[in-house]
Amino acid sequence: MTDTLTIALAQLNPTVGRVDANMAKLRDARAKAAAGGADLLLTSELYACGYPPEDLVRKPLFVAEIRAAVEALAEETGDGGPAVLLGTPWVEGDKLHNSHVLLENGAVTAARHKHDLPNYGVFDEKRVFDPGPLPGPINFRDVRIGVPICEDIWTPDVVECIAETGGEFLLVPNGSPFEAGKSDLRVHHAVSRVVESGLPMVYLNQIGGQDELVFDGASFVMNADRTLAWQLPAWREDIAITQWRRSGRGWVCAPGQTAPIETDLAAIYQAMTVGLRDYVNKNGFPGVLLGMSGGIDSALSAAVAVDAIGPDRVHCVMMPSPYTSQDSLDDAAAASTLIGARHDTVSIGPAMQAFGEMLNDHFDGTDSGIAEENIQARSRGLTLMAMSNKFGSMVLSTGNKSEMSVGYATLYGDMCGGYSVLKDVYKTVVFELCRWRNANKPRGALGPDGPVMPERIITKPPSAELKPDQTDQDTLPPYDALDAILQGLIEDELSIDEIVAKGHDKATVMRIWRMLDRAEYKRRQAPPGVKIGYRAFGRDRRYPITNAFETHYRPKAES
Repeated sequence: MTDTLTIALAQLNPTVGRVDANMAKLRDARAKAAAGGADLLLTSELYACGYPPEDLVRKPLFVAEIRAAVEALAEETGDGGPAVLLGTPWVEGDKLHNSHVLLENGAVTAARHKHDLPNYGVFDEKRVFDPGPLPGPINFRDVRIGVPICEDIWTPDVVECIAETGGEFLLVPNGSPFEAGKSDLRVHHAVSRVVESGLPMVYLNQIGGQDELVFDGASFVMNADRTLAWQLPAWREDIAITQWRRSGRGWVCAPGQTAPIETDLAAIYQAMTVGLRDYVNKNGFPGVLLGMSGGIDSALSAAVAVDAIGPDRVHCVMMPSPYTSQDSLDDAAAASTLIGARHDTVSIGPAMQAFGEMLNDHFDGTDSGIAEENIQARSRGLTLMAMSNKFGSMVLSTGNKSEMSVGYATLYGDMCGGYSVLKDVYKTVVFELCRWRNANKPRGALGPDGPVMPERIITKPPSAELKPDQTDQDTLPPYDALDAILQGLIEDELSIDEIVAKGHDKATVMRIWRMLDRAEYKRRQAPPGVKIGYRAFGRDRRYPITNAFETHYRPKAES
């Protein structure tokens, strides 16, 4: 009977669909595990294809390619090196499962299938996978190892089954996306399962960005007494070689690395940085291009871009109109200089004049208003998209969640772009992040050590500068009030009366509610962006565009 095991934990960043590259990365990890004397190497959930694969796994050709790659790696385990517990789609009979398979001695010797398929929020695994039966443990060198997969530990049933069928410890592969404050929830579920089963647990999570999701890693090992034996870092790849020994009270993992984990603003900033870096790099863009207005949203977006991919790959373009202030021109140039990015100026005055002449006969006799203002925004969008088409860089949208919530954005104008790092970040948090980044350089950032924007960008009243003396507060409530109302409507799904009870004006709450619902058609056409909170637009929050509910809801106070 084996009384010791060395288990390597591969916290890696796969690319969805790049099976060859993922397996090459895994082979490198296995070589490092072998050098560390590992008996077994564990990967994260669906590592072979990347997570989440969504409807890619409905393609038989894709699933067949994965199967061939897994079986080829299995043959290599006949070399006497570490066995591999690999996350992969796996077909048994007419069922397609989200599985972990054991590769050892030159073959695939066991498979366990995810039982509890999540179907809420960003997850829709029931759409593409079949659930597996309640799993018993895998026998590896006469050690009975439980392999519950991600969601399988968020309820007691699977771990209870493993414990009752002789499981000795738990290796839990995960594809758990980042969400502000979620790390505490993961630990809570881990503690619950460890206490209920009396078994130690490895919690191994993926890292990296995949479209709107970003995975923070932060894997850990928890012994049966609930002590933390290992804490892997967040936001970067790592191979941990853990030592296990059987004692009279079961298996114990020897203490190892306990890396500090970013929280609060530092974690949010890392999520934006990693999400953007992987979106740009995995999709093969040479860099990013953005409109640098002299305002806070574009300054923060540019800083994140420089930290993510380096200043030489970021191009800032100031596009002034006759309403652009000298302060904005100066601030845009100063921020670009601070982050070391290229800065150019392209006036949209000629475009405004051309559109004015084109539409003069049709607009004659009408007052200038929102249509003319939006022509400015769309002239900027057209300029950026033309430069993107010519030189290949992706346009980075700079709108924040507060603006997108209420439709304070122009379709085909400032909403143009391939990606947005502020899509799920409220305006009040934008201010906090700017102050935080001016005082801190995140770990792994490629930008400057010092401030990334002038103080005046943070302190001056926000303005779209589409007409003289314009500020955001001409149209919107103060951002602290707006964001509190939006938090209640979006994240908390509170009623109007519940939000009013928190001290907000009822007429204002009703107005914001209507603006939120009516802007759904705009959000459907917005670029993807990093998910930060509990209910991001798009994958988390799905409301109909054609929605007459608000029309028929008239509180008595308004009738």
